[in-house]
Amino acid sequence: MNTNTSFEQYYQNIRMRQKRDTVAWSLVLLALYFTAGNAAEFNLNTIWHSLPNFFDYMRETMPTLHVSTLFADSHTKGSLAYWGYRLPIQLPLIWETLQLALAASLVSFVLATVFAFLAAGNTWSPPLVRFGIRALVAFLRTMPELAWAVIFVMAFGIGAIPGFLALMLHTVGSLTKLFYEAIESANDRPVRGLAACGASHFQRVRFALWPQVKPLFLSYGFMRLEINFRSSTILGLVGAGGIGQELMTNIKLDRYDQVSITLLLIIVVVAALDTLSGRLRQWVLEGGK
Repeated sequence: MNTNTSFEQYYQNIRMRQKRDTVAWSLVLLALYFTAGNAAEFNLNTIWHSLPNFFDYMRETMPTLHVSTLFADSHTKGSLAYWGYRLPIQLPLIWETLQLALAASLVSFVLATVFAFLAAGNTWSPPLVRFGIRALVAFLRTMPELAWAVIFVMAFGIGAIPGFLALMLHTVGSLTKLFYEAIESANDRPVRGLAACGASHFQRVRFALWPQVKPLFLSYGFMRLEINFRSSTILGLVGAGGIGQELMTNIKLDRYDQVSITLLLIIVVVAALDTLSGRLRQWVLEGGK
């Protein structure tokens, strides 16, 4: 009886402490939120009163389609062909954006894998090399893709090269950190077992660490591919190639119906890419079965 009473009292004390901590941290976060909002001149009242403008703009982008002329030619207003008259221009730009994201993701994945094994604390790399790589990738991921894109557009001009370089550098920085943290979190028992058998450093990495981190590496790689496609769309707004340039042109020229079809294309491709990358990841992890 005394044991049950003591346990109940201990449980109630823990519950009270958890509730107190929850309330305290909630108040701290609210204070930080309002302080930051005040410093940034963030005003919920302004957002609430500006919402109608947002919906008005979205309504403007909706195409005017008529059932009677829905399947007419591209010269007839109210038809699907009239709405998509710029598809011959937009589809190649979507393909260019996909190529940009894929190329940047593949190159970044390879570089980040090499850097991660050199930067991890449990792969026996020299401390100076480890520190140098960590400092480098910290700098690379600190600079957002948009900032890199602006710099490279100034250096190389408008086109796909600035977008590729911007995506690649930022992705290398992000993936390397994720990768070396995954390596450092790996179970060291297989490593110690191989070391006891006289395995070299490379063999320990190849047969003990790599099988453990491979699923995480693939997951992060596919995730970055999806992120890079979205980012490459934004980079196009500053002249870094892809469908983003088309979107910005349509916005500037008030071609509202073309804004909507461009956004629709982006949404469809992102959804397809998400589904495809998920299935591809599962196929790779299952050994191609």
